Amino acid sequence: MIRQRRHPAATQRTVRVEAFTDGVFAIAATLLVLDLTTHGIGEVSSDAQMWAALADMGYLFVNFALSFVLLCLLWMVHVRQFEHIARVDTAMIWFNNARLLFVVLVPFATNLTTEYSAFLAGRLAMPVTFFLAILFAWLQWQWAVRHREAMLPSLSAADAVAYGRSSLSALLIAAVIIVLAPWVGSAAFLLFLLDGPFTRALHGKGG
Repeated sequence: MIRQRRHPAATQRTVRVEAFTDGVFAIAATLLVLDLTTHGIGEVSSDAQMWAALADMGYLFVNFALSFVLLCLLWMVHVRQFEHIARVDTAMIWFNNARLLFVVLVPFATNLTTEYSAFLAGRLAMPVTFFLAILFAWLQWQWAVRHREAMLPSLSAADAVAYGRSSLSALLIAAVIIVLAPWVGSAAFLLFLLDGPFTRALHGKGG
């Protein structure tokens, strides 16, 4: 089971949003591998040439792994959010759809970053796509907090705000990655390793 618990007041509409979102994430993660399968290794006549050809695909493997891990993290945010969301309205659904718009663009953005890393637009494709996906995840939660009594009946106001700090942490880090990516490329994504400590720091400032 992918849900640890479901709020007893959850509606069928909420269940359908969850199912649709899970499906989109699964498809986006699966499509990432197409870059690996469509990239030709070329003719090889020895083990040494085979290893050299695979080594030449190193940047492709790195970006594939990065995008897959980040998609998994975004999906985990979705799972945690809907453990508490009991109801959704039209605005909430469209915030979710906006997030999914950028989730399905991840394979395309990953390909751009891999194939055109010599250009600024190529280096920014992945960071900007993930930033916008995280932004709409954060906005979705903020909307739920704003309508907490109907959408988050199991959380106090303080707890609802506290849960949103993890998304805020990821959003701020993603913004910094956009600034650094033109200079250090995909290595900028290593900043997400600071997400846990940064989230705890935000919790401390929030009291």
